[in-house]
Amino acid sequence: MTDPTQRNRLDEEQSPYLQAHADNPVNWQPWDDQAMEAARESGKPIFLSIGYAACHWCHVMAEESFEDEAVAEVLNEHFVPVKVDREERPDVDSIYMSICQQVTGRGGWPLSAWLTPDGRPFYVGTYFPREPKRGQPGFRQLLEDIAASWNDPEEREDMETRADQWTSAIEGELEEVPDQPGEAPDTVAIENAAEAAVRGADREHGGWGSGQKFPQNGRLHILMRNAARGGREEYQQVVTKTLDAMASGGLYDHVGGGFHRYTTDRDWTVPHFEKMLYDNAEIPRAFLAGYQLTGNERYADVVTDTFAFLQRELQHPEGGFYSTLDARSEGESGEQEEGAFYVWTPEEVRDAVDDETAADLFCDRYGVVPGGNFEKGQTVLTERTSVDELAEEYDMDAANVEAAIERARTQVFDARSERPRPARDEKVLASWNGLTISALAEGALVIDDSYADVAADALSFIRERLWDDDEMRLQRRFKDGETKIDGYLEDYAFLGRGAFDLYQATGEVDHLAFTLALARAIEERFWDDEAGTLYFTQTGGESLVARPQEVTDQSTPSSAGVAAELLLSLSHFTPDDRFEEIATRVIETHAAKIDANPLQHASLTLAADRLATGSLELTLVADEEPADWRQVLATRYLPTKLLAWRPADDATFEQWLGTLELDETPAIWADRTPQDGEPTVYACRSFTCSPPRHDLGDALAWADEQLQE
Repeated sequence: MTDPTQRNRLDEEQSPYLQAHADNPVNWQPWDDQAMEAARESGKPIFLSIGYAACHWCHVMAEESFEDEAVAEVLNEHFVPVKVDREERPDVDSIYMSICQQVTGRGGWPLSAWLTPDGRPFYVGTYFPREPKRGQPGFRQLLEDIAASWNDPEEREDMETRADQWTSAIEGELEEVPDQPGEAPDTVAIENAAEAAVRGADREHGGWGSGQKFPQNGRLHILMRNAARGGREEYQQVVTKTLDAMASGGLYDHVGGGFHRYTTDRDWTVPHFEKMLYDNAEIPRAFLAGYQLTGNERYADVVTDTFAFLQRELQHPEGGFYSTLDARSEGESGEQEEGAFYVWTPEEVRDAVDDETAADLFCDRYGVVPGGNFEKGQTVLTERTSVDELAEEYDMDAANVEAAIERARTQVFDARSERPRPARDEKVLASWNGLTISALAEGALVIDDSYADVAADALSFIRERLWDDDEMRLQRRFKDGETKIDGYLEDYAFLGRGAFDLYQATGEVDHLAFTLALARAIEERFWDDEAGTLYFTQTGGESLVARPQEVTDQSTPSSAGVAAELLLSLSHFTPDDRFEEIATRVIETHAAKIDANPLQHASLTLAADRLATGSLELTLVADEEPADWRQVLATRYLPTKLLAWRPADDATFEQWLGTLELDETPAIWADRTPQDGEPTVYACRSFTCSPPRHDLGDALAWADEQLQE
């Protein structure tokens, strides 16, 4: 058989990230059986490089090293080079990123790991420069040193020993569970989390940390849930300071809507410019909750503009959503430059805007000045001067100032549209689409019900291309007609939450039926009854050096936490208590971690809180939703609400039960019929239910009274 490692095989892959490396002189292999077998037969160590298409430093390392013939020669002779798209294979990424963080104290992409031929890591890092720089070894020299050590029997023995130790550390970090479960945390856990969030918050600039600023959506939800229960004023203050900073700084695209990945500085000014689908789903959910909690219309506007960006720039023509936009695009030099699509000079603004005063107002509003705040004298747009200050300075009415800035913004947007665009990664991932469907469904409840149609189109896209009804199986990725990779827990959990949120927004039973199918698949494929946990990979799936769990929140929520809270919600719609039992045991298994660091485990903390406090059940019996109900749901912040729609007509309801494959009526619907022939609400909290009401506001007032007792 021909040795597959004698050529670069990435031209056979659909991932745009892998395809971008198909022309490298490095004989890259995808992570597959052929590559692993070649490593075992040759006895060569594996060099594993993990990244993603929109990653800035991945591009840099590729240009410096992977496109270099001399580096490629060393890699090809002494290693089996393997390239992984971390968005396609989060399981592989999780395993080797965990040891990178344990050993080096930091992580990030590109992730560079050297493995024994059977996959055990013995050296790890992130970006390495071509030549030594700032205390980092040069990549080529590092390769030569590792190869020499591997070929020395005595040194190889040390490397094998280290590989065993590191593999044990990975197993301890990702796979193991405590011998005895703990007691499910009560409401003190989320209160402790809120206190920790306030203590660690940057009260001057918003967010958390004194350097780079990342979105921390789970922390915001924890603070808002506590604030709504009458917690300290500081809870809401930290939320609004952070949301305001995210909306006014360079993280947000003030011309085209949507959010970049993170900022490189404390005051949210200069971002890394990639735009990720998951950020532009999860951040709007935080802003929607903030809008309901505070009534600040600006937060709703941010969501509206972000959803417009999603539909305009990341939506597949048939409904699903693509993964990312690159940080880089072609600049004036003709080379790829980070942020080139998004940054401005005063001259560029004045060339784009046909009114001098409007151009000046735009520049003053968004801090576009000579010298700029970014490279080459360019400016990342941030809100630097308020409309009221501009009105006073220009002796204009504030409304006229806003109108002039908006006209300028539209013309700047049109001018920007003529620039070379950042590359788009057109993978459609089940999990990230699930997050987006959730955000759109919540937007349909809060802002505009037309978002439900956008969400439904995305859900249909995923169901038609990635879901197998007969096998109850979800694939992770669709690209150019090809589906690939068995779904992970996050695919099932995030898509399940999306489908359930869409049912809550529309009352369409088919969405609930699909949610239940996904939940049953979660139990079958990811639940380990003996360990009392949900693993990230499927039972009987590919054998890696560890079977990871995902209990901490990273750039996306913890899939175990989302799954647990989803199962708790769905337990109300099934006659047995299996879903609640699984969710409870997951929370108990990880209780010690939740108690020790509730912020790091934000999604599990939120799930534990729902278990402790219960859901606010709102059974809504109506064939058509009354307009006043919609207004109440749009404006009330109800984080643990459960909207249980059912048709008023009994015959239609019987059809519903058949669609849901239920032999008996769940308690949430039992004996809940319309009163006086009108739409009727039944509110329940902590096993106590209100009398039937026609006014949703009255039903919620009753529920509030129960909470205070």
